[in-house]
Amino acid sequence: MTALHRRGITDPFPIQTATMPDILAGKDVLGRGQTGSGKTLAFGLPTLVRLTEGSTAPKRPRALVLVPTRELAMQVCDALEPYATTLGLSVRNVVGGMPFGRQIDNLRRGVDLLVATPGRLNDLINQRACDLGDVSIAILDEADHMADMGFLPQVRKLLDQVRTGGQRLLFSATLDGDVDKLVRQYLNHPVTHSVAPSTAGVEEMDHHVITVSAEDKLDVVSEIASRDGKTMFFVRTKHGADRLAKKLGQVGVRAGSLHGGKSQGQRTRTLNQFKDGAVPVLIATDVAARGIHVDNVGLVVHVDPPADPKDYLHRAGRTARAGESGTVLTLVLPHQRREVDQMTRKAGVQPTRTSARPGDADLASLTGARRPSGVALIAAPADSETRRHPRNAGPRRGGTPGRDGASTSSSGGQSRTRGYRGAGHGSDLPRPRTGSASPGRSAAPRSGAPGSARIAGGAVGRSEAGHGRSGSPRGRRTARSY
Repeated sequence: MTALHRRGITDPFPIQTATMPDILAGKDVLGRGQTGSGKTLAFGLPTLVRLTEGSTAPKRPRALVLVPTRELAMQVCDALEPYATTLGLSVRNVVGGMPFGRQIDNLRRGVDLLVATPGRLNDLINQRACDLGDVSIAILDEADHMADMGFLPQVRKLLDQVRTGGQRLLFSATLDGDVDKLVRQYLNHPVTHSVAPSTAGVEEMDHHVITVSAEDKLDVVSEIASRDGKTMFFVRTKHGADRLAKKLGQVGVRAGSLHGGKSQGQRTRTLNQFKDGAVPVLIATDVAARGIHVDNVGLVVHVDPPADPKDYLHRAGRTARAGESGTVLTLVLPHQRREVDQMTRKAGVQPTRTSARPGDADLASLTGARRPSGVALIAAPADSETRRHPRNAGPRRGGTPGRDGASTSSSGGQSRTRGYRGAGHGSDLPRPRTGSASPGRSAAPRSGAPGSARIAGGAVGRSEAGHGRSGSPRGRRTARSY
């Protein structure tokens, strides 16, 4: 309680009030709560209390939390570690993209509560670095997302190895489909606590759908990104995230991209820079939409409308967390309106609907949008590792498949060119307007023209896109400088 009070936590959230007594009593529990409702402490605190009885052997954790993504694993670990330390317990994570050696060393020293992604944990078990035979409390967090990502076979394999008759806890925003099958197979007479509907009924969250033209979309996004405060933009693909971060940098907006194609070091650094405000704009694929908590995200923007209501709710849940307020904006092209209207109805959302163009006063009033400076940034602070010269790119040049469903693009020209030419390949952002510039030449910004940021972005974009083979070396170097 002292540790909680020290962090300003004095009253439990509803999901915590509902589930903690049953978890402390050793019952199997199903918890459904809106994202941002406090599920981590709901299962974490009583689990730690129960672990104070007994001791942990090397390589044999006594409690296990399975999560779908690396970021969520590290977030759960960070959230629980202060309270574990208070009780004399250890919490560690094992995730892909990090050195095996350090994780193996932690397991050898003994880990009371292990937070893991399924793939890496299975690898460690196969290497005889971990044994789940002593796990008496097994927890599935964001179970519906694990099902969506195809992790359930690995999850079942892991649950089959934990101690028979132990406690099982499952927390998720939704409890249907494959998750229901998992519940029936592994949980014993579970107590169900549902403290929120499976729709976005968050009173502190405002929802808006804004129709924009294909020609205006990039400029509208740039103006929104120039607002004060933390903003999250969601796009469909990894390449779309990287490309939009680059375009915003070219008009003076510091932005980082987060997706499954980046190394864990890059992902961690980008997220930390967004958390501490060094990079106020985070552009992400749906890998970041599940469970990631960042304080004071005031605005979430669907640059590419999500594929289904679940994705909408989880993206939207990055704002208005833990009692805060926030705004959710969906940008739609005219041909997307009917599809988005159907999706928001299924999500239980009643957004306001309007249209916008760059410089609109209503857009500024709603989001704090303003014209970007138009002064290109020299380097993107979060993505320096990805800007490798093509000569040094090696086999990564063509990209490799990643979790987000698109190939991982390097800074080499081939994969970037394919995505840039076709708007549908990466996102719905069109190629910026470039005036009358000829291929391979930069169009000079018109002095004082409202579209100057647009023109600057388009000029560099043309050089990137591979149209500048006959252009000057200077133009190509400029294209790579960001």
